[in-house]
Amino acid sequence: MSEEIKLQVTDEFHGVRLDAVLGGMIENHSRSALRTLIDEGRVSVDGKVETKPSIKLSAGQEITVLMKEPESLDALPEDLPLNIVYQDDDLIVINKPINFVVHPGAGIKNGTVMNAMLYHFPQTATLPRAGIVHRLDKDTSGLMVIALTQVAQHHLSKAIAKHLVVREYEAIVEGELTAGGTVDAPIGRDMNMRTRMAVMPEGMGREAVTHYRVMERFRAHTRLKLRLETGRTHQIRVHMASLHHPLLGDTQYGGRRIKHIAGASLELDEALNNYRHQALHASHIEFEHPVTKEIIGFDAPLPQEMTHLLDLLREDYEANGII
Repeated sequence: MSEEIKLQVTDEFHGVRLDAVLGGMIENHSRSALRTLIDEGRVSVDGKVETKPSIKLSAGQEITVLMKEPESLDALPEDLPLNIVYQDDDLIVINKPINFVVHPGAGIKNGTVMNAMLYHFPQTATLPRAGIVHRLDKDTSGLMVIALTQVAQHHLSKAIAKHLVVREYEAIVEGELTAGGTVDAPIGRDMNMRTRMAVMPEGMGREAVTHYRVMERFRAHTRLKLRLETGRTHQIRVHMASLHHPLLGDTQYGGRRIKHIAGASLELDEALNNYRHQALHASHIEFEHPVTKEIIGFDAPLPQEMTHLLDLLREDYEANGII
């Protein structure tokens, strides 16, 4: 049976197009899929069917969306390992390794978390994206919560949209940051390179807020703890690059693999040059259970490669001090 979703336009979306409002408030559906719902007369504003995606809305208006029955997924079950750190009848929490894509996309049809979900939890075949409610980049490791039921998926998606899910990360960035802070800058598709995201001028893009604090400082790098309020594509990577402190190893957003730091050991040089992905790990997640309403949280230790690099950076700092 089709699901009816009711939304109220918040101040954040006052004066924003209908399709953009839906894209900002319904997290687990693509903008094109939501525009199709508008075209098909499945969206009402204040009780009136609205078929123009460009109409601008006002804060306080009521939106009703009649969602479609989930279509069969264009993905096949695969017996791939999942590192499950928690499981009950409603959801699972996994610790995703690097080099593991979350769901099929352009040029990728298998070998994803979604394929693994369909194998280990076949009941998720009836859910949008097999229960996946948020994503991590292919080369970002760490914690993800995945729904096993429609009720859980609806509640978790809503909690993420309302910024009620705590998501914390650890990262190594280039350069030395002296203090923490907050980046509050909208993110949208880079107009010059469509595979990248970028900080957008005021009035464009989607709201994106990242809090960060310094955990350790090294001679040419800083270890950070970051907390997301929003969950935009590549958010941490884009925001840190906008501060001119890109993530170590993130060549897409300016992370240079430093070939040599004066006085550094050969082992550190090699570790830096061999770090082939962004140094980012989703270390903590915390949320209200969609059924029991209990607040539950989980932590995942840093992957061994990141721990080893931190040990080397620490040793280098102790041996050489500040540059």
